[in-house]
Amino acid sequence: MTLMTSKPTVAILGPGGIGGLLAALLSRSGHRVICLAREATAHTLSTGGIEVRSRQFGDFTAAVEAHTELREPVDACLITVKQTALDSALTRVPPAVLGDALVVPLLNGVEHPAPLRARYQPDRVAPGVIRVESTRLASGGTGPVVIEHGSPFVEIDLAAGTAPRSHVETLAAALSAAGVTARVTEDETTALWAKMAFLAPFALLTTRYGAPLGEVRTRHHEELESLVAETAAVSRACGAPADPAQALARYDAFPADAKSSMQRDAEAGRPLELDAIGGALLRAADRHGVLVPVTARLVRELQAAGH
Repeated sequence: MTLMTSKPTVAILGPGGIGGLLAALLSRSGHRVICLAREATAHTLSTGGIEVRSRQFGDFTAAVEAHTELREPVDACLITVKQTALDSALTRVPPAVLGDALVVPLLNGVEHPAPLRARYQPDRVAPGVIRVESTRLASGGTGPVVIEHGSPFVEIDLAAGTAPRSHVETLAAALSAAGVTARVTEDETTALWAKMAFLAPFALLTTRYGAPLGEVRTRHHEELESLVAETAAVSRACGAPADPAQALARYDAFPADAKSSMQRDAEAGRPLELDAIGGALLRAADRHGVLVPVTARLVRELQAAGH
């Protein structure tokens, strides 16, 4: 087992809104960062770097390396693609090349750790959750990749679980030094469901009504409360504590113009993570016999709308 240095080399699979922001922050902090992406994106990253526009960090440009596939061992690989693209994206990270690096998925949903443990070394998978609003802006193919970071925070919880805690703590320290609020937790289930309990109501409602969070929490407050209660009930049934009042308070901390990534995908005509979020919530509710009528209705309505 290799020892992770204080300046770990980090691969980032999926340099979009989240991955691009983390890549730029880590690079600015002195880390070697290797982004893994399609050929055109990799070329843009290699030549132009990443330009960040951020309320929290200011505006800056960072240089990164970029390839279409991982070619050498790294200390950690952050997986920041959408769930809808996960299977195809993982071909860019051959298990034999990755070796015993930490695999840190920062994906929405709760079902992805199992297939990642089946593909890579199971005791190196350390699932994380990230709370941030960050978007990769469309570009014409010249200049840097542009990331717009809208929220006044970037928070990551890393679940040590079965992964070497010292490695997870080193990565958390590197992220913290780069400006991220990073914490290490023991309980993977609690970490994943804490994110799900916040994300599912936010994503389903903003996407269903095509409205930012500020409008949702005023015009659709009753549905928001119902969804929070339902996801909290499912979370508790899965063995994770949940505080509906705390979840509601977190929505108030977000800017009124905040949009969920699912809503942005719907506006852009991209595939939605509806199954990874709404579908996973319904499957967990069904396994544990928890009634979630509002969730079920919203998922049906989004499916009926062609999503």
